[in-house]
This record gives sequence, C-alpha cells and structure tokens, in this order.
Amino acid sequence: MPAKGVSHVGGPATTAGAVMLAVAVGLTGCGSGGSPHPSRSTSAQVRLPPRHAGFDYQIGGAYPPPKGVRIVSRDRSSSPAPGLYSICYVNAFQAQPEERAAWPADLLLRDADGEVVIDEDWNEPLLDIRTPAKRERVAERVDRWIDECATKGFDAVEPDNYDSYSRSHDLLTADDATAFITLLARHAHARHLAVGQKNTPELAGVRKKAGLDFAVAEECGEYDECGTYAKAFDDRVVVVEYSDKGLRKAVAGFGDRLSIVRRDRTVSTPGSAGYVRKVRP
Repeated sequence: MPAKGVSHVGGPATTAGAVMLAVAVGLTGCGSGGSPHPSRSTSAQVRLPPRHAGFDYQIGGAYPPPKGVRIVSRDRSSSPAPGLYSICYVNAFQAQPEERAAWPADLLLRDADGEVVIDEDWNEPLLDIRTPAKRERVAERVDRWIDECATKGFDAVEPDNYDSYSRSHDLLTADDATAFITLLARHAHARHLAVGQKNTPELAGVRKKAGLDFAVAEECGEYDECGTYAKAFDDRVVVVEYSDKGLRKAVAGFGDRLSIVRRDRTVSTPGSAGYVRKVRP
C-alpha cells in the first residue's frame, strides 16, 4: 500500500492478513519442516526472486497474472500463482483491526497511560516487541502464518510494517525491529522461504545481520530511494509505485535493473473502479 509518513511503509488491511546479497540460489522446495526457532539462518536453502522480472502486486486480491509477469505478491489468505515466483504478504509488526481481539492484551503496544498505540493510517495496533520474551511470543503467532505460506507453496514471505517503530512514539526502537525480523527470517529460512525487507531503507545496512534476502520497495521512485535498495540487495528488488510520477522516476533510473509495477493505492482487482496496473509511464 502507499507510503505513510517519512518512513514510506506499506501495509494494507487485507482480509487475513528492508549490503549485498550473500546467499546463493539453492533449493526450490517450500514445504519442508524446521524447528520453530533454529539457532542459525539457513538462507542458502532458499530460492531467490529473479532480477528485473515482470512483477505484479496482488495483496488486495488475487487474479490471473498479466502476460510477462514472473513474480507475484499475494496476501497469506490467497494461494500462490502457479508456475511463478510467489511472495506471501504477512502483516507481522501490527495487528489487523479485525484480529485485534485475538491478540493477548499484553502483546499490544501501550503508552504510559495504558492506551494501545495505533497506526492511525490503517487503524492497526502496534505489537509489543520491546523485550526478548515478548518478541518470542509474537513470533510464535507470526511463524504459524509463515508456516501456512510454506505449506501453500509460496517461495518467499513479505513481513510488513518493519518500520512500525517509527510510529511508536519512541516506545520501540530500530534494534527491536531488527531483532524481531531476525526471528522471523530464521523461521522462514527453516521452511525454505526467502524473506523480503518491506520498505525501511534506513535499515538496509543491517540486511545481512537480519537475514533478509531481497526487498519489496513501495514508492522508492517517488521518494528517490530505489538506489538504496538496489545497492543493498544487488538489484534483487521488486518496486511498487502508486503514481505516474513515481513510475516515471523509477523506470527512468532503474527500469533496466529492478522489477517495477504501478498499482492503484487500494491494490484492487481488475474490474474494480479504481484498478490501475502499468509497467511503463
């Protein structure tokens, strides 16, 4: 979804639901088992997305991929696109509004007055990942969704709202976010899923430490951030723009290197009133 504030984060409220690469293209299987929290990442056993390949962002609803598409991102409630590189969207750092009640009250981030901290753009409570114990508990829940992605046959996972710490009123830190996504990456790698860094260019320098394999960058053309992702991830970047201006800038600077698509801000399906999909200005 469209960038929010300075950090340019995505993260729509879907129904069920970022340095150089040091990993090699390895096994292609996605459904094998693994321990809940393996002691080390096994990123050499994941299949990475192809560079500069046709891309479609379908997290608002699945539909037959247009001709030329080789990479598709869909919500965890959907199935992967047959025969294509499929990325599974998971809202990992915030709670979907309709799922708020399912989270233990102490795992929702609260301010000094005990009020739940909300991402106002999407009415999503932030999850409390301030301590190792709470990170483990939140990860246990998100890991189950990652397991579902693997079982369905997805190739990768896209944990959204990595930069929620920037909307936490200083209750969360970048170190908290990195520690948490590292837990998720270890689990995903154990299930032979690659892990995409969602936005958050300010943390691209710790990509290797966190175990992140590629980037999903929203509006990097609009905000002149595509170069940061391209350098950090050796051009293994999928880009979503939400304006014609952003698409023009992304294609002009990186059209021969990255996977770029223009979508509408609600990431709707064909036939919807606001549906937009372009790959050229």
